[in-house]
Amino acid sequence: MNLAFIPSPSTGVIELGPIPLRGYAFCIIIGVFVAVWFGNKRWVARGGKAGTVADIAVWAVPFGLVGGRLYHVITDYQLYFSDGEDWVDAFKIWEGGLGIWGAIALGAVGAWIGCRRRGIPLPAWADALAPGIAFAQAIGRWGNWFNQELYGKPTDLPWALKISEGTNRVAGTYHPTFLYESLWCVGVALLVIWADRRFKLGHGRAFALYVAAYCAGRGWIEYMRVDEAHHVLGLRLNVWTAIIVFVLAVTYIVISAKVRPGREEIVEPAAVDPAEDGGDIATDASAKDEADAQAKTDEADAPAKTGGDTDAPEKDPVAEEQTPEADGTPQKADKS
Repeated sequence: MNLAFIPSPSTGVIELGPIPLRGYAFCIIIGVFVAVWFGNKRWVARGGKAGTVADIAVWAVPFGLVGGRLYHVITDYQLYFSDGEDWVDAFKIWEGGLGIWGAIALGAVGAWIGCRRRGIPLPAWADALAPGIAFAQAIGRWGNWFNQELYGKPTDLPWALKISEGTNRVAGTYHPTFLYESLWCVGVALLVIWADRRFKLGHGRAFALYVAAYCAGRGWIEYMRVDEAHHVLGLRLNVWTAIIVFVLAVTYIVISAKVRPGREEIVEPAAVDPAEDGGDIATDASAKDEADAQAKTDEADAPAKTGGDTDAPEKDPVAEEQTPEADGTPQKADKS
């Protein structure tokens, strides 16, 4: 008998009056906010403008949610389109079911659109957001705990997860794979932060490191799960996906380091030249007018050039007329 275990919530929904607060959706929302907040801090530290990450996330997040849901529905279509199932459930995202592979893939499309609109490079934005995404995944995985889903093989370890009897599940204690992946994602985030500071990763390599490190953990965690999944050559489909994406990410890091070494010096041109992004043009014009006025004042106050010594006194024409000729002969008065 297992005396120590992690209890599962009796329900995944908290009723706030007429509004149901679902634990799964709440974890996803908190994760998104953490990713945007932390990504913004990193973006500003790289020389970008505050708010740019959030502006692009407005495009990336909806695309990512749609992509994540599509991947889940396509790879687990039997849950929605087989006999006895209701296909409408495919739209009930709050009940769980988001594939990270689809979320990242389609989310990248949304991010690309947002970056194009802002005139910034997608790889630099992805580098800034990479550890935040890992933190978001760490938080989002607790949504599986609320739904009592995606657990591992039976175990009597002290940290086993207790699952209650329910639809498509048998009561017992199982490996808490949601917890394993959550902790792994925190480690991935810390790894990317450290590597980025140590090696000044740029041109998308920090994001590629996040992808590779996540895949390395997802492979063995996925192998432990006992929920229904499609198998290819004896391995779960998600294990093969993790292997392929891991190889692609590592390949990108190696090739990118050779082709584009170093890090981008400018990640957001508008942050360097405020005029490109609606800077204070009126202030700049006022300063220019003030400088021009000062230059005119200085020019007016400057002594006129007479071709001689500017310090010499001016000649009196009357005195000059009464002055005797240089040869000593008195000058005759004009009586005409």
